[in-house]
Amino acid sequence: MLLSVVVPAHRVQGYLRAALESVTGQAPAGDGLTEPELIAVCTPDGPLELAVAREAAERDPRVRVLLLDAPWDTGAARNAGAAAARGAYLLFLDGDDVLLPGAVAEISARLSDGRRGARLPQGPPGARPSHGPPDVLRLGHDRVDWRGTVEPGDATLPAARNQLFRRAFWEAHRLRFTEGPYGDVVPVHRAVLLASDAGTLAGLDRICVRHGQRRAGTAATTPGRAHFAVIRAYERLAAETGDDPRVEAARAGHLRAVLDDRDRVAPGDRADFFRAAGLPGRYASHRVREAVRAGRTRGRAFARAGRKSLRARVLRVLYRADLHRPLDPRLAVYGAYWNRGVACNPAAVYAKARELVPHIRGVWVVSSRHRDRMPPGVPYVIEGSRAYWRVMATATYLVNNSSFPGGFTKRPGQTYLQTHHGTPLKTMGLDQLPYPALTGGVSFERIVAHADQWDFGLSANPHSTEVWDRVYPSAYEQLPYGYPRNDVLCTATPGLTGKIRAELGIEPGTTVLLYAPTHRDYRRGFVPLLDLERLTRELGPGCTLLVRAHYFYGRSAGAAGDRIVDVTAHPVVEELFLAADGLITDYSSLMFDYACLDRPIITYVPDWEAYRAARGTYVDLLSGRPGDTPGVTATTEDELVGVLRSGAWRSPEADALRAAFRGRFCPYDDGHAAERVVRRIFPVAPD
Repeated sequence: MLLSVVVPAHRVQGYLRAALESVTGQAPAGDGLTEPELIAVCTPDGPLELAVAREAAERDPRVRVLLLDAPWDTGAARNAGAAAARGAYLLFLDGDDVLLPGAVAEISARLSDGRRGARLPQGPPGARPSHGPPDVLRLGHDRVDWRGTVEPGDATLPAARNQLFRRAFWEAHRLRFTEGPYGDVVPVHRAVLLASDAGTLAGLDRICVRHGQRRAGTAATTPGRAHFAVIRAYERLAAETGDDPRVEAARAGHLRAVLDDRDRVAPGDRADFFRAAGLPGRYASHRVREAVRAGRTRGRAFARAGRKSLRARVLRVLYRADLHRPLDPRLAVYGAYWNRGVACNPAAVYAKARELVPHIRGVWVVSSRHRDRMPPGVPYVIEGSRAYWRVMATATYLVNNSSFPGGFTKRPGQTYLQTHHGTPLKTMGLDQLPYPALTGGVSFERIVAHADQWDFGLSANPHSTEVWDRVYPSAYEQLPYGYPRNDVLCTATPGLTGKIRAELGIEPGTTVLLYAPTHRDYRRGFVPLLDLERLTRELGPGCTLLVRAHYFYGRSAGAAGDRIVDVTAHPVVEELFLAADGLITDYSSLMFDYACLDRPIITYVPDWEAYRAARGTYVDLLSGRPGDTPGVTATTEDELVGVLRSGAWRSPEADALRAAFRGRFCPYDDGHAAERVVRRIFPVAPD
């Protein structure tokens, strides 16, 4: 076996799947010898990463999963993986790195040249010419930031990800990663110096590894004194190499790079870091540059403020004054669907909070055009009003499934819960970057700034946890509690279902199908890709069709005809779920919620390829794989009529698919999600 790839899997839940698949997806050479083995090192404290790694191992025998039986340390995980490796060479990737397509084949070709005694491309300047198999092969690499911008990698900084180490060489010199931050400084530098002196250091210009630069959640994006560890790492390296002069050159460049990185050394620690590092020059020059940058930022902010209307400016002045008021520990502000009224997960949390923590007063934010939707007796403020800015400045708790308007300033002491409003099927957040035609008006800077305000993010299932972690990268805590809005689906009685059907005018014994398509980013207005009247004629008099358009299209689906009921304006979609015997949908996240009921789901996707090309999807609804496909599928109107008339939509095969789908996407739904949220977010008794 040529190559063992070791991947420490900790706090990379949104990225690990792509990292593993980048290795297992390498095109095989056909000889079996170049097939890489993949060792994922996990910990029981990371159940999602462990589940992803084990799923990969079940699919591919080349994947092995190791459990680190100790408190997590990346260096210890890499060492454990290296000890278990069987390949001739070692490659250490992080869980947010990927091996680019064709990399293994290119590496194999270059190493084969070395085995034949050919002269390989040299390493850095000063290295001896390399003949024969290299002990260290430096790989071409680059990096991609959260915006999707790809830049060349920095070859001057030590990193295990862009070096290939011959395993026999690694073991002979007892190279090991050290514990704590910057654990690769010592072994990587030592390996390069040893190989350079022996003439066994080679380079490969081909870009093989891409490093994902995350916004948050890593040591590199968390300012603090932990970064002083890089100073101690170079002190240890100097001691182990006998003060090799080459170490000092590398040390100065690396330490200055750490100092200049705002994401690493906090402003209050920079002077201490500068002195501890023994860097030449004066730290005052750094402070001058920072002051200049800060002045420019304030100047731009002042210019923007000058363009605002007088009323808005007055309100902002009052708001800034309110920010000095004490927070109200008994006040919570709720919002849903960009201020459309009481709905979704925030509504369920609000209702449960009134039951469990009645001392917390809840106030809703609603736009002026939707104020008529507010139920009687529910307190609310109009977005942008003086009352809105007052509650946003003084509320201790903030709960929303989208965002609050106006660019409020989140204060220390405020707790913001982002509930989200669906399981992601189509690409979300930063994953929309590759689809510029549909996101021309989207500010990704504002998306990530909004995520920075969250303290908690609600997750409906492990799939959502993976996606939210990647597409909204920030330091909030994910709550794997399920969706509060679905509690009623788990606890509803037949009496409640009958009452809802009666209120909708549905006769007893009628089969009810809910048709709920989502919006298309590439279309305007609600245009059903289905002849609704024909469908009801084909199904006969014993069937009623409820039609609900996406809320982006307004209040009416425009549906009319015998046994067709337009329920677009119905305020509670969960009631429609309870009334329906089956759901017909396409790409709507409603399918994940409806699966809680364990009732048939029919996927009707006549424009599947167009939709995937335009927006991208996370789940292949047409694959037929258990866990991906929720039931029967149809891509034409005739197919849809056929599966409904034949009864295939309620067949054992469809039931089996639905069970797997439900198991994947509804593991937390037990009727108690709202209670879990309220007990986690709010104090259970008055202060």
